[in-house]
Amino acid sequence: MRRAAVSLRWRLLLAALLAVSLALALAGLAIARLFERHVTQQFDLRLQDQLTQLLAALEPDADGQPVLARSLADPRWQRPFSGLYWQVQAVGRAQAEPVLRSRSLWDERLALPDDTLPDGALHRHALPGPAGQRLRAMERAVQWGETGPRWRVAVAADTRELQQALQAFQGALALSLAGLGAALLAAVALQLWLGLRPLGALQQALQAVRTGQRTRLQGRFAAELQPLVDEFNRVLAHHEQTVERARRLAGNLAHAIKTPLAVIGTLAEELLPREPTIAAALQEHAQRLREQVDWHLRRARAASAAHPARHTPVQPIVEGLLRVMRKVHALRGDGAAPLQLSLHGDAAAVFAGEAQDLQEMVGNLVDNACKWARQQVRVTVQRDGEVLWLMVDDDGPGLSPEQRRQVLARGVRADERVPGSGLGLDIVREVAALYGGALQLQAGPLGGLRATLRLPAGDARPSVAAHSGTLTAEAVS
Repeated sequence: MRRAAVSLRWRLLLAALLAVSLALALAGLAIARLFERHVTQQFDLRLQDQLTQLLAALEPDADGQPVLARSLADPRWQRPFSGLYWQVQAVGRAQAEPVLRSRSLWDERLALPDDTLPDGALHRHALPGPAGQRLRAMERAVQWGETGPRWRVAVAADTRELQQALQAFQGALALSLAGLGAALLAAVALQLWLGLRPLGALQQALQAVRTGQRTRLQGRFAAELQPLVDEFNRVLAHHEQTVERARRLAGNLAHAIKTPLAVIGTLAEELLPREPTIAAALQEHAQRLREQVDWHLRRARAASAAHPARHTPVQPIVEGLLRVMRKVHALRGDGAAPLQLSLHGDAAAVFAGEAQDLQEMVGNLVDNACKWARQQVRVTVQRDGEVLWLMVDDDGPGLSPEQRRQVLARGVRADERVPGSGLGLDIVREVAALYGGALQLQAGPLGGLRATLRLPAGDARPSVAAHSGTLTAEAVS
């Protein structure tokens, strides 16, 4: 529901549904009202014709009383409670019995309201009729001679057929408008699909840039979207230029600093025989400065390289690092057995980034694990959709939850007796963050520490897919 609430397509469809429903409802009411007016007028015209025929058939007798000179043609006048009635009543005597009435009324009477009827005026009334009928009546006052009495001549008809006709029309109208509404909504949905289809092409182009298949938005776009595409491509180009300038600036600055550091190191070596304390202090600070420069250089390189357009197969990088680590940690003190380094997991996994950055991160984690491991270090590679997981486990003493939080701070070391600057894990965390990833430390299944690296996964290239499978310990020689 939340996704539908923010969807442009659903918003437009909802707005179209409301607009179409309101328009059809108003149109239905207007059409139904016009049809009701039309059929009511036709009903009144037929009723007026009946009244005209009745007036033509009435004549005064010798006493001035109205009599029916000839029979009326419609047989309903003779059938009791047929739904068609007439009566003649003296003006001003609404409660009196009529002097004449149709046989269809039997012993009932039309309950006409007591109103004043000018000569020739035509009045219409809605009356209750016999047998629960609803009647529509029409009356006119007549007078024979200038001094004779005035009479109210009225005809009435049951409105049941009128109501049935109205209900039938309203039902057909509702079905017709519902079908029209469905057709309009289908047309709107088709229009939205065609209108928003270019946004799908734009989304695919953006996804191609994000996954590294393209460095620019490419494709044919609608004229309304092309300015946006051009601006976005200019932003991408400007970003690349800015990053490249920052990378060059960092490199130039580091190069400028490294030269004085080298001079300081040489002077410290020359000073060592005469002033060993001062020389040692100079060498220590020079080494720290070198580490700082290297760290910032790596950050600058990673910031410029953290682009999904690069794709690095994981297996060759990790295998190469494990071979190097076997050599580096081959000579272990106290007669310890050689370390067993193994690689497991997805052989086709690909990192969406630079190979140097992957080497930097995995190398630091594996080197750290080798320093603390007793006999075994295991690297596991897994891919979950667009996420690449790298787990480095060792069987060392591990770290407590508090220590795991502390060692992620820059320059903090778990044990000062183990060589290192305390920058390795922080470098891994910084480089991973540049790629939108993260580093987590937790207790491992081998009894020691597990370092979990979450990184963006890249698309497998044909050369990588050809070797897809599952890595085992035997895959690493």
